[in-house]
Amino acid sequence: MNRPLAKFTPPPPPVSYRPLDDGWRQWIAENRLRDCTAESVIATMVAAGVHPHDAQISVMQMESNPVFLAARRHQELLRKLESVVANQQRLWESAPRYATVEKRGEVEADEFVERYVRGSRPLVLTGLTADWPAMKRWSPNYLKQHFGHLSVEIQCKRNSDARYEENKLDHREVQLCGDFVDRVVSGGPTNDYYMTANNEALRQPGFAPLLDDIGSLPPICDRAQLSRSSSFWFGPAGTVTPLHHDTLMLFHTQVVGRKRWRFISPLDTPKLYNFNGVFSPIDVDKPDLKRFPLFADVTMLEVVVEAGETVFLPLGWWHQVTSLDVSLSFSFSNLNIPNQFSYANPTMPDW
Repeated sequence: MNRPLAKFTPPPPPVSYRPLDDGWRQWIAENRLRDCTAESVIATMVAAGVHPHDAQISVMQMESNPVFLAARRHQELLRKLESVVANQQRLWESAPRYATVEKRGEVEADEFVERYVRGSRPLVLTGLTADWPAMKRWSPNYLKQHFGHLSVEIQCKRNSDARYEENKLDHREVQLCGDFVDRVVSGGPTNDYYMTANNEALRQPGFAPLLDDIGSLPPICDRAQLSRSSSFWFGPAGTVTPLHHDTLMLFHTQVVGRKRWRFISPLDTPKLYNFNGVFSPIDVDKPDLKRFPLFADVTMLEVVVEAGETVFLPLGWWHQVTSLDVSLSFSFSNLNIPNQFSYANPTMPDW
């Protein structure tokens, strides 16, 4: 008697787990050094496809790894340094008007050096540009009439890249100055294009007349160095220079329009997740405190700089700058005191 074959149900395929490699081991070490708990590290690995037993063993083994133990020792030294700067920052913040950016008409050279350069305080000068021809001449139309035939380098397609300033070389575009003026005037508020300091326009002979429109300089500046130590900025309302610090001191004069400056002390650097160069990934307009919780303890200074006013940016101060109007600005770093400094910048853009 022929009987029908029993229905065959194949066994489930074996579970495929991700192998542990050196990339995973480095990831474990980095996150344990960040004080992520062993349990959270294991849970993340398992969720990513690592066998639970392998994840647990690898995390346990890391705790006795001699290279990891050496890293722990260096971490102790780093945390001592962080505590030193954090305590110094607490002293700075205890000043009654710490969070206020002063605005002053003029400051004598000796006071400027002691109070703002060596004292490391941002300042806005309100009387510097009284004799600047630029204050009466500069406008988008003036640029188009006198320099419209010259080529300029701008940053473009910034809105498509969250790291547009870090990747600024990828966003270069050259066009006629007159065409860019039309683009700014007609385009409305945007952060998509901006003529920044990187344009080097003032090194072109055709733009030299702009330097003739600059009058008195702060008493700590060397006029002879102006042409090679200055930059021209032009863009629409809505441009944002993301949070970063410069490697020297400079002045930034607002000729047309207004900009909002936010400042953060260099002593707060450990709270700014500075993984790449001089940049922080934090947007101070909408900080992600879940991702960057240390930022919650940062004290930020804020000031709106009006047309005719000049910001002094002291050494190492973090800043994020937003244009509130169509803006023409002029920055210069020709201080007649030492203004060359070296920073050991990190190079971990994907950390």
